[in-house]
Amino acid sequence: MFLSVFDLFKIGVGPSSSHTMGPMIAARRFASTHIDGEARPIRIKVILHGSLAFTGKGHATDAAIIAGLSGQLPETYDASRASEVLQRLREEGQLICCDGKERPFDPDKDIVFDRKSPLEGHANGMVFVVCDLSDAEIGREVWYSIGGGFVLTESELENEKSKEASGSVEVPYPFETAAEMLSMAGASGKSIAQIKLENELSSLSLQDIEAGLTKVWQVMSSCIERGLSRNGALPGGLNLERRAQNLARDQAGGVPNNLSTPLLDKVAAYAIAVNEENAAGGQVVTAPTNGAAGIVPAVLKYALDQLDPRKPEPIVHEYLLTAAAIGGIIKHNASISGAECGCQAEVGSASAMAAAGLAAISGGTAAQIENAAEIALEHHLGMTCDPVLGLVQVPCIERNAMGSIKAITASSLALRGDGRHFMPLDACIETMRQTGVDMHERYKETSLGGLAVNFPNC
Repeated sequence: MFLSVFDLFKIGVGPSSSHTMGPMIAARRFASTHIDGEARPIRIKVILHGSLAFTGKGHATDAAIIAGLSGQLPETYDASRASEVLQRLREEGQLICCDGKERPFDPDKDIVFDRKSPLEGHANGMVFVVCDLSDAEIGREVWYSIGGGFVLTESELENEKSKEASGSVEVPYPFETAAEMLSMAGASGKSIAQIKLENELSSLSLQDIEAGLTKVWQVMSSCIERGLSRNGALPGGLNLERRAQNLARDQAGGVPNNLSTPLLDKVAAYAIAVNEENAAGGQVVTAPTNGAAGIVPAVLKYALDQLDPRKPEPIVHEYLLTAAAIGGIIKHNASISGAECGCQAEVGSASAMAAAGLAAISGGTAAQIENAAEIALEHHLGMTCDPVLGLVQVPCIERNAMGSIKAITASSLALRGDGRHFMPLDACIETMRQTGVDMHERYKETSLGGLAVNFPNC
């Protein structure tokens, strides 16, 4: 099993990796093979199923699909161009497609939110259909957005589930579990970051890897700074006011309004800043998802604030490589999708990744790093995904602050031990998977239960 650090840390846009970025990518890929260059007059129809149908409006799934069909991708998303496409749709009912041709498209009719018939492959399913102008079907394709911006066609998903996926990269340390990772690190005498780097070198040059990791941190850091500089209400209808700026200002000014630790107030402000930017549709990095994008950067910035390094790149690289190693194991053996396993799979996974990264740059051994990840994930088990109005705001934004603080605590606890602990990370990951399977769908990003339906009952 090999999952690149750049698969887990993808530069994109908010508010959701699975409901915004994934559908945009799927729409773009479908268009490139089924629409681009099509000479016949055609119509396009998209049917959303499962969680995409229930919370797609709040996650801007429809707008993301339109952007994808018009040729956009998350990493190069142009908001002004997207607005131009939407304006043309409203005025003329014409969609400017990837190939530059205009084709008739009515979002109210041609994007269908089907809440009654979920697809079998995954909770985030979508069907793209191409018809002629008499509605005779020319072609269709089923796609799944499986979390973190990853998308697969129906056949690709079947291959992945049967372990027959082609094109896998051969790597020197092919660990699929935390136990294998620890064994390989011990036998090689290398750190987790080093064996992860060796695997990355199987497909990329050292220069490209280091430049890519630096770029990821630059985007993360910029997102924090933007979030700390802005105020006002977030879009979507909840009229939720941004808080990161005031939190950071109060912390810097030493406002004595409670007994909390100033450093933890600071890391909470960093996490909230990222997720407020995500909620506003800004540029973020999946870590491993958009809904949990604040935790990994917040904990890293917290660490850099304490270390004040003159050259932060080695610290940043070690942190991100270690975090990616843990995230890859979780994704391979369980899930990072809130629609599949609840928020434990998003915030829980991100907290585990951040805890591992922090333990690594604090001088932790491989065993202590694995312990830190386990502690963080264990204390998110059972967390549901029940966003109010289907928006990535309540409780998502605050959960990133809490996940960051848990990651710091988990790292501290692990570093005070010698790496030996009762519950292995692999057992915790399997427990998370089983809990997700047992969790009722109303608590898995459908906004049909929990906080999403119990507000405001007072």
